[in-house]
Amino acid sequence: MKLSRKVLIASAMMFACGFAFAQEKETSVESEYLNDVDGDIIMTLADSDEYDNKLVALQYLQAALDDGNTSDAVIQALDRLAGEGLTTQSRTNGRLNNNFPEIRREACKLMAKVPTEHSKNMLVSIAVADNEPMVIAAAVKSLGEIGINENDETVDAIAFANRRNQVLNPTSSLALEVLNAFEMLADKTENKKTMIDAVARISTDYHYVTPVRQKAYKLLKTLSSNSDSKKSNSSDAK
Repeated sequence: MKLSRKVLIASAMMFACGFAFAQEKETSVESEYLNDVDGDIIMTLADSDEYDNKLVALQYLQAALDDGNTSDAVIQALDRLAGEGLTTQSRTNGRLNNNFPEIRREACKLMAKVPTEHSKNMLVSIAVADNEPMVIAAAVKSLGEIGINENDETVDAIAFANRRNQVLNPTSSLALEVLNAFEMLADKTENKKTMIDAVARISTDYHYVTPVRQKAYKLLKTLSSNSDSKKSNSSDAK
């Protein structure tokens, strides 16, 4: 009798575990299906020629990324919007129809939520190719937050983008994002010469507002101090 009770209890437990597993599997499949549906909707909106549809796509992307949805369709839509009018162009009689810098800016901001090598490469391409300071600033900000700087590629790209803008159209908001990104990437930069040169130029360029130049000067002192400390430690080790 006792044995029968034990068998019944064990059977009940196995049934409960099996039911829970089935529920979990069903939930996983349902979640995957919803992710695919979300991605398809977002991609359709992103591919639309209508500016308003692209704004809606950005809102969907924000929600999808907040929910952890990084499906292929979501990433493709993000790439599409980040390069809207730049890497993806629509023309009528030679006239560019989809030059939407506001869309590119917001998409670049969202890319920080997907801190991958792919996102980094896309943002680097935009930073060095775009002509709109607000788009470059958003790309630079996300690059700093992502924090990938293999072989100093990211720092070099940021310095190049700011130097080009500094010559053609110096913008304090962009310079500030460059300084912020350099602060975040400093510890991941092997050769800081390019970074120090870029910061030094900002600190002495009176096209920029005083707070930006002051921040550049403080960062320059920090970078120089850290560089001197490393040289001293290296000499002591020898």
